[in-house]
Amino acid sequence: MNKKSDKIYSEYRQRISGFVFDDKVASVFEDMISRSVPGYATVIAMTRVIAAEYATASSNCYDLGCSLGASTLAMRHGIQTENCRIISVDNSAAMVEKCKKIITDDASTTPVEVILADILDIDIENASVAVMNFVLQFLSPARRDEMIQKIYDGMNDGGVFVLSEKITYPDETEEDFQVTMHHDFKRLHGYSDLEVSQKRKSLENVLIPDTLETHLQRLRDAGFKKSYVWFKCFNFVSLAAFK
Repeated sequence: MNKKSDKIYSEYRQRISGFVFDDKVASVFEDMISRSVPGYATVIAMTRVIAAEYATASSNCYDLGCSLGASTLAMRHGIQTENCRIISVDNSAAMVEKCKKIITDDASTTPVEVILADILDIDIENASVAVMNFVLQFLSPARRDEMIQKIYDGMNDGGVFVLSEKITYPDETEEDFQVTMHHDFKRLHGYSDLEVSQKRKSLENVLIPDTLETHLQRLRDAGFKKSYVWFKCFNFVSLAAFK
C-alpha cells in the first residue's frame, strides 16, 4: 500500500478540534505514525519476533486498537504454530474498513477476524499473545486499570502482553528534554513547526500519557508476574508483561 502523505495540520487553523481517528486520519495514518512515533517500525518488527516466540497452538492472539493492522500483520507473519487465530479490534469504522482490505490482500494464512468495537467491550480469552501498541493512552484514565485487568484475566499462563505507549516523566527537566527531542524528531521527518504545534494542541485531553512507573504498577496490580522494558526512545516505550 502506497503511503499518502500526512498534511492534516499543514495549514493554519484558528480553532483546533480534538484529534479523532476519522476517514481523513485513516487515509494518512501509515505516514503519520511512522513520522510521529520514534522507533515505530522497530516496535512493529519486534512484535513479529515476539509472536513467533510466544504464540501457542490453538490459542488466540489479540491486536487491541489495531488501526490499519500493522501489528496484526506482524503477528500473522511471525506465528509459527498451528490453529492460532488473530482477533483485531478497533472502534474507528474508517480504520477497520481499511484494515480489512489490507488483511485480505495479505498472503499469509493465519486466520484474522477484524472487529469494529470498543476494546473495553470485547471478551478476551485463551490468549497467548496480546498487543496494544499506542492505544491505552487514548482510553479514559479511569478505565485503564479495568482494561489491563481484562487482558490479564483472558491470557493463558505463560502468555505475553505487549504494551507500547507514549509516557510522561515526573522530573520536569527530563520531561522537557524528552518532549523537545520528540518534536525535533518530527521536524527531522518533515513536519513544520506549525504542524507540530497544531497536532500537539489537537491531542491535548485526548492522548493522556502515564509515567512508566504507573504502567509498571498497573501491570503488577493486574497480576502480571514480570514486566520488562524492551524498547525505549525519548518519550515512547514498549513493555513485555508475562502472566
